[in-house]
Amino acid sequence: MLIPMADVPLWYAERSPRDTIAIAHGSDTLTWEQLERGANRRARAFAAKGVKPGDFVAIGLPNGNAFFETSFAVWKCGATPTSLSWRLPRGEAAAVLDILRPSLVVGGETDWNAPVSLPSDFAPDGFSDEPITAPVARYWKAMTSGGSTGRPKVILDHQPAVSDTSAEPPLGIPRGASVLNPGPLYHNAPFILSHHALFAGGRLTGMVKFDAEEALRLIEAHRVQWVNFVPTMMHRIWSLPDAVRNAYDLSSLKIVFHMAAPMPPWLKEKWIAWLGPEKIYELYGGTERQGRCVISGIEWLHHKGSVGRIDDTCKLRIIGADGNDVAPGESGEIFFLPNEGAGCTYHYLGAEPKRRPDGWESLGDIGKLDAEGYLYLGDRLADMVLRGGANIYPAEVEAAVTAHPDVRSCVVVGLPDPEFGQRVHAILELDAATDAQAVVDSMAEFLSDRLSRYKHPESYEALSVGLREDSGKVRRTLLRDERAAWLNENRPFRLLPSRTRASAD
Repeated sequence: MLIPMADVPLWYAERSPRDTIAIAHGSDTLTWEQLERGANRRARAFAAKGVKPGDFVAIGLPNGNAFFETSFAVWKCGATPTSLSWRLPRGEAAAVLDILRPSLVVGGETDWNAPVSLPSDFAPDGFSDEPITAPVARYWKAMTSGGSTGRPKVILDHQPAVSDTSAEPPLGIPRGASVLNPGPLYHNAPFILSHHALFAGGRLTGMVKFDAEEALRLIEAHRVQWVNFVPTMMHRIWSLPDAVRNAYDLSSLKIVFHMAAPMPPWLKEKWIAWLGPEKIYELYGGTERQGRCVISGIEWLHHKGSVGRIDDTCKLRIIGADGNDVAPGESGEIFFLPNEGAGCTYHYLGAEPKRRPDGWESLGDIGKLDAEGYLYLGDRLADMVLRGGANIYPAEVEAAVTAHPDVRSCVVVGLPDPEFGQRVHAILELDAATDAQAVVDSMAEFLSDRLSRYKHPESYEALSVGLREDSGKVRRTLLRDERAAWLNENRPFRLLPSRTRASAD
């Protein structure tokens, strides 16, 4: 049965015991009835600020129960929510808001200077909590992308704000399941999957901020059945001492998905061995929904490194530089086409899609297909390092470097080089107490059987702060351009040259 997303809290409030918890963040919980009443109060408060059906509302709130009261309130207004990081700097926020032109901003930093806004601690006191009827929003969500390049865009999902109470939830989420959300709700996957867990009547346990051991504790405590991690989170969990990692009962888990960033094969093998291949799944696709691939751990063991085969809702091609399809095993740019045609799933505000005249679209990734149609990713075209005529893909180098036991995370960028055009530079995330130069000095030998010599980083940089967000995303363009500017201006930063790399050429 199709119902408005706005009515989901009431639907389950009327069909569940009154004390059934829908959402929990720590000790802060909401029953279905509390979610319904809180969203109704907020919706009336938003309408009083001028929100009308068809409008956009920007949500700049951290993970928490108030976020979900707000998203359902937006739908109750007949409007479309856009989730933004509440920590966006003023310039990035202004660029997004200029494109979106929301009728209201809820939360966010005080220096965003939104024309109409409510603070993050806003309480809708004095507004009625009785049910609300409003038109269904034409677009159920409008997520942002591209802010790290300085060219933000908004992706309007063409699905209307309705939910089918009889349909199977996506990606194997069981109906009524206990689901953990460890990721920030301003990213697409956590936003979608958390709400779909609720649309399916499940209990959502959210994390305000990711912590590796706390994630395991929550899985045990709430008998979590389904969770979506990003590889960064899985690496942090695997880096826990064995005694800590194995102290928790994870037998309730049915499915562990990962997506949004490349997964080092060695790390995936560890998780498959730990939890079983039947529980580990991976998805590759974009917020635009032109196409996606999914692979189980069982399939992956027979196609190591693959992200799966194309979904039956769409088609996939690998196109070379000459504009023609490449043969299996050859690399090219990945193009998708939904079965219902180009532009059926989304459109942009603030950008144009990379679309061929025949309708096929690219997300800018490169890859190859094997003889059985399994896709293997390379890198984004914009991230590729071109060194002396050789293409070097950061994801491949990062996966090899991150396998080093002292490296928590790694980001690889190409820096200007007078001889080769670009050189490979690796930014390492290390513990503050780790001897960075010793790690760098050990890299050549460590990478010797993992990477061809010409792919080894020529310089390193060590940081003790996180390089990747909890979403697994990295601002690679910003990191690259910042360091290139420093080199151009002869500004010092902590370069750690590889003392054995020069002999490779």
